[in-house]
Amino acid sequence: MTIVGAGFGGIGAAIELRKHGITDVTILERATHLGGTWWHNTYPGCACDVPSHLYSYSFAQRKHWSRLCSPQQEILDYLQGVADDFDITGAVRTGTDVTSCRWNDATRRWTVESRDGRSWESDALIVATGQLHQPAYPRIDGIDDFAGHSFHSAQWDHDHKLAGRRVAVVGTGASAVQFVPAIAPEVGQLTVFQRTGNWFLPRKNHAYPGWLKTLFRTVPGVETFRRSFVYWYAEFLTLMIRHPKTWGRVGKAKSAIFMRWQLRDPEVRRKVWPDYTFGCKRVLFSSWFLKALQRDNVTLVDDAITRITPTGLLTADGVEHDVDTIIWGTGFKTTDFMFPMEITGVDGRSLRDAWADGPHAYLGMTVPDFPSLFVMYGPNTNTSGGSIIYYLEAQAAYIRQALELVRDRNVAALAVRPEIEADFDVATQARFGGTAWLRCDSWYRDDATGRNITNWPGYMREYADAVRVLDAEKFTLLTLPEHDAATSTDISA
Repeated sequence: MTIVGAGFGGIGAAIELRKHGITDVTILERATHLGGTWWHNTYPGCACDVPSHLYSYSFAQRKHWSRLCSPQQEILDYLQGVADDFDITGAVRTGTDVTSCRWNDATRRWTVESRDGRSWESDALIVATGQLHQPAYPRIDGIDDFAGHSFHSAQWDHDHKLAGRRVAVVGTGASAVQFVPAIAPEVGQLTVFQRTGNWFLPRKNHAYPGWLKTLFRTVPGVETFRRSFVYWYAEFLTLMIRHPKTWGRVGKAKSAIFMRWQLRDPEVRRKVWPDYTFGCKRVLFSSWFLKALQRDNVTLVDDAITRITPTGLLTADGVEHDVDTIIWGTGFKTTDFMFPMEITGVDGRSLRDAWADGPHAYLGMTVPDFPSLFVMYGPNTNTSGGSIIYYLEAQAAYIRQALELVRDRNVAALAVRPEIEADFDVATQARFGGTAWLRCDSWYRDDATGRNITNWPGYMREYADAVRVLDAEKFTLLTLPEHDAATSTDISA
């Protein structure tokens, strides 16, 4: 078994497989350390916006989180600790940049190749690269002309000191919302360039006082209650997104009250205020970002950037904003998934071609003509309100069932039936009708088709129920190859 990616998905899958006797597991990781997004993102203020009680494995709960939403280093330490505890760290091959994964019709096995020439063969493949791992840059003329220093927030340059500098931040998404308040007191002048405003909900995220840490650590059931409370709060957020005309008004009202209370400057309020349905884009949690925008040394610009010049940024109103440093807080290529990695399946079919009209997969994991290929955090498995780790655990258990089916039936591989995957995709897209997700453009949607290809259209509990038990009838089983591959046949599950 080969797993590509050593973040929460890859580590969780390896643990699930080994728990059930599937021990020959190798995890290939491009970075020099396991951790996925929590290894790469080290910007000031980096933290998870999902409370740690839920943003953690159900089988590896911790009683010593420092605060409600843990900072990056604490999450990375947690994942490393879990990998050590379950003896997974030794299975990770870091510094391995996978460039291609090829299915061999004759041997009915996968060959995985890395940029340095190494290769691995396995009877199944898990791609656990996720949706938020490839930094995205905007298409702006002159982006390479800037004579100062620039970097993406996901590739933070800690050697470049910001103290006293004129700094531009392009983007006001989830990352910028965290690092802008952290760097604003340090820089000389901060200019924040916003394309669209966001709906905000409060999150102070102070460190837990000692008495509360003691309560978590010593009183039975408190941690379980906290996890359950956060779970249902997240499901309620999804309820508001699914029903924008009713429950969504509750979320909008709560957000509007909070934002009006924070935004005392009427001009900043005018610029920041979103003009789209609550929940259409990612709802952001921060009690510090809106305040930071009103500091004396911070300027918010909502005019479009038309060009990058050697000395700064030119906006549509004709103003050139001279800066020393540009920080791109412009997010990730969320709809690229594992690409540019090349994946080829039966008869040399390219996954890129199979997804020409937008990524799609049965239960977000399996694609016709790509036998025993499983995608974790794949199409339509992102969550707008809950914890992706909840989804990843459910997926890991489902994949384990698939591999057990292959083993128990003594076959080579399994592949989802095309009509099953197609029907699932139609039903999934239909569920977005009437929801907030379709009421504006967002990174959830494919630019060419407008389809929401990232998010699950329902609740966490619905997804867990859908993948709880693998239905063998929905798959075709591929028999083991004979000495002459031409004599091998496929059988229905």
